Amino acid sequence: MMVDTHRITTGAGHGLCISRREGAGLPVLFLNSFAADHTMWDAVRARMGRTTIAYDARGHGASDVAGHDLTVADLAADAKAVIAAEGLRDVVLCGLSLGGLTAMALAADPSVSVRGLVLANTAVNFPPASMWQDRAKTVLSGGYSGLIEPTLERWLTEGWRASHPEELARARAMLESMPPQGYADACAALASADTSAELAGWAGPTLIIAGAHDASSPVARAEEMRGIAQDARLVVLDAAHVSAIEAPEAFAHALEGFVAELEATHA
Repeated sequence: MMVDTHRITTGAGHGLCISRREGAGLPVLFLNSFAADHTMWDAVRARMGRTTIAYDARGHGASDVAGHDLTVADLAADAKAVIAAEGLRDVVLCGLSLGGLTAMALAADPSVSVRGLVLANTAVNFPPASMWQDRAKTVLSGGYSGLIEPTLERWLTEGWRASHPEELARARAMLESMPPQGYADACAALASADTSAELAGWAGPTLIIAGAHDASSPVARAEEMRGIAQDARLVVLDAAHVSAIEAPEAFAHALEGFVAELEATHA
């Protein structure tokens, strides 16, 4: 399936790098996790026949760096701009970690036609704020020394890392290539985020995907979201925090089944 990679400039003047795969059916917009880029979704998207759009969140990958503290509302505004630029009328939002927060915030916007919400390895907030503030200071003053390996250990289980050296190298390169200022800007968004009200106000269907070995967003946090949401189901995968990389087959299966149900219900 052909992939079109291009850039857009939002109304606010921010450049975003977008990857689009054409297909049939209800489109899915993928929202990347903190410190990753749109390629984290490659293995999931390769297993889907429908139109999928993924992009690098501001400060990540090849998208512009904000150069100032971001909020989840800022990131949701960027996602809204992508939806408009790509001509999407109805869309399923699929966000992981920070991308999940962005998806919840965007789903609360009545001007966007969101058909379904997929929240993977995320939570409505990530306290304490001081942890993110300290990480931002560390990266801005000394770069990523000492942060890369612990991050990979949180992202992916030990067994998977040992058996997938090439994929692990790509994940490490993705982390190492993130602009330090972009990292710090996104830390501010995580420090201030709380999407409890947005999730509670979303009346549409929600699929929550958790990782059985996820220490960053444990299954208990997924259960918390299921209790807040009006119409949610929970799937637990055999993975750590970035389940889209570690368990793409199971992730794609759960996602495709959810979207197919939405299409059947709408029909």
